[in-house]
Amino acid sequence: MNLLIGSLTVGLILSLLALGVYISFRIFDFPDITADGSITLGAAVSAVCLISGQSPLTAVMAGALAGVAAGAVTGILHTIFKIHSLLSGILVMTALYSVNLRIMGRSNIPLLDSNTFVKKAETLAVQSFGGATSIHLWGWEIMIRDIAALGAVTIIIVAACMATYYFFRTNLGSAMRATGDNSQMIRALGVNTGAMIVTGIALSNGLVAASGALLAQYQGFADVQMGIGMVVWGLASVIIGETLVGTRKLGLTILGTVMGAVLFRLLVAIALRWGLDPCDLKLITAVFVFAALVLPGAIDRIMRRKKAPSHA
Repeated sequence: MNLLIGSLTVGLILSLLALGVYISFRIFDFPDITADGSITLGAAVSAVCLISGQSPLTAVMAGALAGVAAGAVTGILHTIFKIHSLLSGILVMTALYSVNLRIMGRSNIPLLDSNTFVKKAETLAVQSFGGATSIHLWGWEIMIRDIAALGAVTIIIVAACMATYYFFRTNLGSAMRATGDNSQMIRALGVNTGAMIVTGIALSNGLVAASGALLAQYQGFADVQMGIGMVVWGLASVIIGETLVGTRKLGLTILGTVMGAVLFRLLVAIALRWGLDPCDLKLITAVFVFAALVLPGAIDRIMRRKKAPSHA
């Protein structure tokens, strides 16, 4: 049960990463690789803030703002300097590796003694349960720490999803969505599409960096290598979510993205539980992504063939 709760918590945390990837890949059709660096950037900035005595909320906000800055640089490289979107993301991601090392001062920062949001939530939960550190539910012993972390993360993700939904329903958000759908049309209406792209990619990486900040606080460390392959993870979550909801409507797609991130994390946890060598984790991740890309189309073709009238 603790493994399930932990997987749900990590899946929800990484749903912020998936939301960021959704904004860049789906709304703007911008293949942004910056996320691999910005998730580590958020973790690095958050970790440095925590060990300097800042509050967990301040640490997350600082990490998110650092991600916004990284995303803005990627957008500027693309819109002002006319560098291809994929290459601009690769340039910033590569530069962020050194930036993250400079921020952290070393390759790994432990946070076991720092005042993370998990410890804050655990303290409140223990007080609520009369000082107990664990409870029994359906025959399982569940740690209060795990329940508290899951509850805190759930509140954060619900707030982030609602904020994202309502933002993209505003005039600015609608203009950003229109920029991704038809840039020539929205440019003819007098909208600065370059500014829309920079703002959108900055917002995307802000969410990704916030995910990294929360992940570092939950795991109890920030590592310079923790962002490797995270773009693939986020893209897989988006694709799985779209398959689950079966529509491109904004609200349902945001919900599906969160569901996809949680389901993808659960699949990985199940694979590890069944004895998968952790060294093969990236391989199984690639297999899951391949399945998420191929299966929806294959199922759709099969369904169309069944519905097609047979000719005698």
